[in-house]
Amino acid sequence: VQLQAYGGGLVQAGESLRLSCAASGNIFSINRMGWYRQVPGQQRELVATITSTGNIDYSDSVKGRFTISRDYARSTVYLQMNNLKPEDTAVYYCHFIRLTPPIDNYWGQGTEVTVSS
Repeated sequence: VQLQAYGGGLVQAGESLRLSCAASGNIFSINRMGWYRQVPGQQRELVATITSTGNIDYSDSVKGRFTISRDYARSTVYLQMNNLKPEDTAVYYCHFIRLTPPIDNYWGQGTEVTVSS
């Protein structure tokens, strides 16, 4: 599975962006899909995850502002980001995990989000 993340850009605080992560194959065997972000010099942090059963988790810093969703027909996972803040500035990565054989995980290449104040 290859992942292509896109949708980042430069926005002002309070605006919205939608990130997309398209997989090269079907994602029915993927158990968990998520978005992480990383600021240079800092560790990559979890932003949101969605499982194959529909369980969703968000980091406290984005709850109420970000929404993760998936579209199996398009093999794509989305991250709708509303009311963006300067502290959301980071490179965002999508991540897929398969927990059944062949067990594996996959990372997208990252898409940069910059929020100006």
